[in-house]
Amino acid sequence: MTTPANQTNPEIGPAKSLDQSAVVIAGGTSGVGLAAAHHFVASGTRRLALIGRNKERGEAALAAVKEKAQAPDLKAVFLSADTNDVEQATRVMSEAHTALGGIDVLINTTAGSYVPKLLFRTEVADILPMLIQQAIGPMLMSRLVLPYMREQKSGVILNVASDAAKVPTPGESIIGAAMAAIVTFSRTLAIEAKRDGIRVNALTPSLIGNTDVYTRVMNDPFSAKLFSNAAKLASLGVAQPEDLAALMVFLASPAAARLTGQAISLNGGISAA
Repeated sequence: MTTPANQTNPEIGPAKSLDQSAVVIAGGTSGVGLAAAHHFVASGTRRLALIGRNKERGEAALAAVKEKAQAPDLKAVFLSADTNDVEQATRVMSEAHTALGGIDVLINTTAGSYVPKLLFRTEVADILPMLIQQAIGPMLMSRLVLPYMREQKSGVILNVASDAAKVPTPGESIIGAAMAAIVTFSRTLAIEAKRDGIRVNALTPSLIGNTDVYTRVMNDPFSAKLFSNAAKLASLGVAQPEDLAALMVFLASPAAARLTGQAISLNGGISAA
């Protein structure tokens, strides 16, 4: 096998093009995940799995992707699971691999249901669920996809966290801890997995407009004040799901073949962390 220029492991082949890639999106039934699904299909991807907890919303999302794509050769499926649960995550990863005939790109966009709250106002009983809802899914799914990607000596994993991982923000002590866990996990996995041709990056946006999370935080008085002030700093505009989706397509493509272990903020200028 010919070794690509500047590549030291001869077992690793060239990065796969998007039209050759099977893409799995956890949290792919709304918001950033659904926008990513549309962007990947528009960029040539023809094998796609959307994972979500709500079957009705998942089937609607799948139908929307198929309708917009107008591609007879598109093989797209919806699989129902809570990826924070070990048994469900294990099952759905196996189902996705079987349905698509492989997995080349895994995107984890799942988000918790909690809003920012000062720590002394946070119920002690809520701390563990907050961490589990936000951080465990990406870790489980990344671990479960590794055997497939290691066997084929290629793969891309993209985990969505937030700027709370980098910028201490009042009200986000627990959420920020979970986001920092995702970022450090992703960076460490990138170093572990590079020898098998697997690239791992984290995306750390701040506000993302037109999402369920945006609506939820803006309906809470404390977090609405917090993020309204942050939005004023986004001189380039508050990020939209389509912005994140476009970045994901780039990171999964051969154009980013040597980019791994990074935590990339797309936040319109809110911070430069």
